[in-house]
Amino acid sequence: MLRFWLIVAAVLCVVLGLSAWSLGAVIPARWLTRARAAMVTLDIASLLLFFGLIRRHDGISESLLRTGVILFSIYWMAKLVLMVLVGIGCALRGVYRFFVSDIIITPMDMERRRLLKGAAALPVAAAAAGVYGGTAGRTDIALREYIVPVPGIDDALDGFCIAQISDVHLGLFFSLEEWRALLEQAAATGADALAVTGDLFDDNDMNAEAAKILDEFVPRFPKGIWFCYGNHEYFRNIEAMEEALAKTRVHVLRDESALVTAGARPLWFLGVDYPRMRSLFKLDGAKSMEKAMQGVPGNAVKVLLAHHPDFFDAAAQYGIELALAGHTHGGQLGLFGIPIVPPVFKYMRGVYHVGKTFGYVHCGNGSWFPYRFGCPPEIAVFVLKKS
Repeated sequence: MLRFWLIVAAVLCVVLGLSAWSLGAVIPARWLTRARAAMVTLDIASLLLFFGLIRRHDGISESLLRTGVILFSIYWMAKLVLMVLVGIGCALRGVYRFFVSDIIITPMDMERRRLLKGAAALPVAAAAAGVYGGTAGRTDIALREYIVPVPGIDDALDGFCIAQISDVHLGLFFSLEEWRALLEQAAATGADALAVTGDLFDDNDMNAEAAKILDEFVPRFPKGIWFCYGNHEYFRNIEAMEEALAKTRVHVLRDESALVTAGARPLWFLGVDYPRMRSLFKLDGAKSMEKAMQGVPGNAVKVLLAHHPDFFDAAAQYGIELALAGHTHGGQLGLFGIPIVPPVFKYMRGVYHVGKTFGYVHCGNGSWFPYRFGCPPEIAVFVLKKS
């Protein structure tokens, strides 16, 4: 625990130092000392408020805690954006000077030399990015549709539509009302089936009611709602989740499979479990896939529900046509559809073709922290088509 807090302290010191440096590129020298003092004061106040809210969670309202944490994330993400923008600006200026300064010599006083061109716009842009990511960026749902070519299917299966949601993380930043609204949007796609790929149930006070709400939407999907467990279901009393889901018409797939539609090539859904506590994050994909494949005919069209995208490799070995996963949240930060966070996972976001398997890593509908930029929550829709 001491090591953890030492790492946190070290990271905060680095961030504070870099943010103080970034001010030097956008604030004139005559105001810089006061600006840095104000920023340090606000930094300390925000950190004290954040940790105070977290430690006294039971003594304050959910709405106050939610608002406080969102404001905290907006402020610190805006600081991060400012540092990135200043870093890019300084790099570009350095390149320009290296190639141009020896050719064109122009007089420039020291303060203008220190400040970046257009410096006043950078804090405005950073603040706008912070506010957007903490509000619309994390709540406005993107609808994405993909065609999945499948050979040998008949007219009954041609055009079969599957909607996917994932990683809702019910709790402080995703209410039951938002959960119902998400299901309404998913049902409005007209999908034949809904796949929920784990990390839905993440609040013991809300989980049972969330299962009831999910059951209410079963009639809206003609071929049912299908669910596989994620790691957070195991963090939040898996036995209670099993009991709640047993009272619904939701199909829970746990290292098993089920026939969805018959035909020239019957459609089967498979689901693999994620039975891992926080200290045990090693997956045994081969064993889970072997269990899930039992009884599945060789000519079946197979759709795999797996919380962790590492199952894509095992899915390819078994000739799975479509594999749906979540877990990564797409990184929650991206540019032009590409994650900009370190590649912690082999399969991070979007479409992957692994052998003949069409794999999709969902961006998630909830959040690890209340901020998304360039990686909105989504409803992904997959349409099976003759090829």
